[in-house]
Amino acid sequence: MEGKKIIIGVTGSIAAYKAAYLTRALIKQGAEVRVIMTPSAKAFISPLTMSTLSKHPVHTDVIDNDAWNNHVELGLWADVMLIAPATATTISKMASGQSDNIITAVYLSAKCPVFVAPAMDLDMWIHPATQRNIELLKSYNNHIIDVGDGELASGLIGKGRMAEPDDIVKSLQVFFAKKADLIGKQVLITAGPTYEALDPVRYIGNHSSGKMGMAIAKECSSRGAKVSLILGPSRLSTSDSNIELVPVVSGDQMYDATKSKHADADIVIFAAAVADYRPQSVSQEKIKKKSDNFTLELERTIDIAGTLGQEKRNGQIHVGFALETVDEEFYAQKKLEKKNFDFIVLNSLRDKGAGFKADTNKITIYTSDGIKIPFDLKSKTEVATDIINTIVDNYVKDK
Repeated sequence: MEGKKIIIGVTGSIAAYKAAYLTRALIKQGAEVRVIMTPSAKAFISPLTMSTLSKHPVHTDVIDNDAWNNHVELGLWADVMLIAPATATTISKMASGQSDNIITAVYLSAKCPVFVAPAMDLDMWIHPATQRNIELLKSYNNHIIDVGDGELASGLIGKGRMAEPDDIVKSLQVFFAKKADLIGKQVLITAGPTYEALDPVRYIGNHSSGKMGMAIAKECSSRGAKVSLILGPSRLSTSDSNIELVPVVSGDQMYDATKSKHADADIVIFAAAVADYRPQSVSQEKIKKKSDNFTLELERTIDIAGTLGQEKRNGQIHVGFALETVDEEFYAQKKLEKKNFDFIVLNSLRDKGAGFKADTNKITIYTSDGIKIPFDLKSKTEVATDIINTIVDNYVKDK
């Protein structure tokens, strides 16, 4: 972590003393550390202690001694923001976008990745409100460092302890190490639905939101790749300079955009839910209601993944997706072979929390070598990490 710039946010928890050990450990690893604290954190550890260890002034409010501390500048300075310990109150404020102290102000201004190390009593940790807030933070692409299990300040035994400083340092080391594993790679991703026009106001489409494809694009970017994201109709957007977002509407438009970039891509991920059929003819005027029945003639759309799978060059990686409702494994493996994928990501609508529009997903990966890799239900951000880890571990390393 030599030269990495890290902000540590300390909140009002008995675990605040661990922030001192954490600061020392990060500095020993070569990081530059700046510390900010909530006013309540001062009751557990002094700003003087943290200032002495970090060798920088410690800010405890947006305004200190009639001077304004530029939270925007702090958020832009850091390579990582780490909130450790993060109390239930702070987590709640982060989840709802409140900004009433310097930590939440810097958090809302930060352009860097944010790590959160929760610390609280057992019942507070398992409360549905806290777990909902944790899931919200994950959906915002924050990294949650899991709590430890053991004796708590209340005397209870269970989950809620802040992770140990050495474990937090290891999490950051893994994060910084993985950021470089896709440098120099061109990644092409399709995402979202396609809309096939019926007339000027109606279309055939599906419920895909594009969230999974966007999460994969952000994960690839964070690891150094240049990404082209071919995105069907969606409300999603990104300001990431490493992600070129190409908006499309129909399957033909998605094919043309994907085809134009396919030859230069090292990794191609077909995450879009492309319509299989489109109207044979498109009315130039709105179709009026004339009878109780209406017959619509459909024709096949182009198979983007299958067509480009025939053009896959040596060393190029193709990854597909399958969303099924019955005989999931059979259809996923059939699609894997037919479309010349290196592996396919299966999710089933029968799994609660998986599928369109949700912020979570539950996947199983099947490789062309016959390997099956199941995963638990996770946020789509975490699922994206699992997918890219599979690509890196099996196809990119040592190449």
